[in-house]
Amino acid sequence: MARKDALMRLTARLMARRDALRRALDGDLDSFRKFSDLNAVGDNVDAAVDSANDEICSQLVEIESRELGQIEHALERIAAGVYGRCEFCGGKIAEPRLNALPYTNSCIDCQRENERTGQGRFLDTDSRRWAKVFEKPHEEGETESRINLSDFEMDFSETGR
Repeated sequence: MARKDALMRLTARLMARRDALRRALDGDLDSFRKFSDLNAVGDNVDAAVDSANDEICSQLVEIESRELGQIEHALERIAAGVYGRCEFCGGKIAEPRLNALPYTNSCIDCQRENERTGQGRFLDTDSRRWAKVFEKPHEEGETESRINLSDFEMDFSETGR
């Protein structure tokens, strides 16, 4: 009965964090869109500050999105009845680790090994996604095309605006 109560409290905690992240992401994306729509750049310094702000905002959104995905995965594992087991070795994840990081999917030993070797569930997903971009097979008879940067040159003078 104690395990069931602990899982119910943990599920409620994960769901509360999931809902908070969803609201935060919705607000972040809305404000990002509104800010981008203004698009009133004064000078080079303003443009640089705007660019830096956009980069920080996009990185925060990425971090929050990744955490949201991990929380969703943890909730799926709870529903499947496999929560608390390491996805890599199948061993039990220590209770203090689950309390500190309730959406973890690995024991501390496997996590250390994954960090050392650069592997992991979410890192693996990212590398597979990028592999699709970089490892596109060439069709037979297709020649590798060269990019000519002069095709992309733009006129930023007053007359070119």
